[in-house]
Amino acid sequence: MFTGLVEGIGKIKDIRRTQDDMRVTIIPLFEFTDCRVGDSICVDGVCLTVTHIKEGAYTMDVSGESISLSTLGHLRGGDEVNLERALRPTDRLGGHLVSGHLDGTGKILKKDAKRGFWLLRIGLDQELSRYTIEKGSIAVDGISLTINSCEDRFFEVSIIPQTVKDTTLLKKRVGDPVNLETDLIGKYVEKFFLRARPEQQRDTSSGIDLEMLIKQGFGD
Repeated sequence: MFTGLVEGIGKIKDIRRTQDDMRVTIIPLFEFTDCRVGDSICVDGVCLTVTHIKEGAYTMDVSGESISLSTLGHLRGGDEVNLERALRPTDRLGGHLVSGHLDGTGKILKKDAKRGFWLLRIGLDQELSRYTIEKGSIAVDGISLTINSCEDRFFEVSIIPQTVKDTTLLKKRVGDPVNLETDLIGKYVEKFFLRARPEQQRDTSSGIDLEMLIKQGFGD
């Protein structure tokens, strides 16, 4: 589990591809101690397991499933990626709960400077937009961001100077793809309530029903 607060940037040292999978070696460009073989690292929003460490370089395997759902398959040597080590129970949860298990990718539609901040509009499939709500959370390339506004096919987020400094997000151009993980809690709400059997949806004894949840911004 991660927070979506990126610790810093890493550079791709080497990529080895097989028919379906790939192995990537990354050199962190910041102090990256206390990481061992078997630990989880969030790489551009994708949870990967460290399989080998040598001279400050960390090697991780990427499954075909992760490649199909993310932008990792497009990486090349020298590319930069966002890195975050797994959350410890004693850490502050400054972002939101990020699993590193992607829902898919989106595309940068607009990128505007706004008085020291940046406004990004990111397009996504309608199947994913059902989990976006104003002032809700979303992870973009592993970065925990607050949604300013959203429609059926896009959402907008503000990028503060600190995020610009610590991540690769503004190095992306309009038209570039990004990795997306929607809010974990929203998906559980949908599973437990919005997909309940009709007789369960009609049961208002708990004070929670389908109509109330939709009014609060959950669901379509």
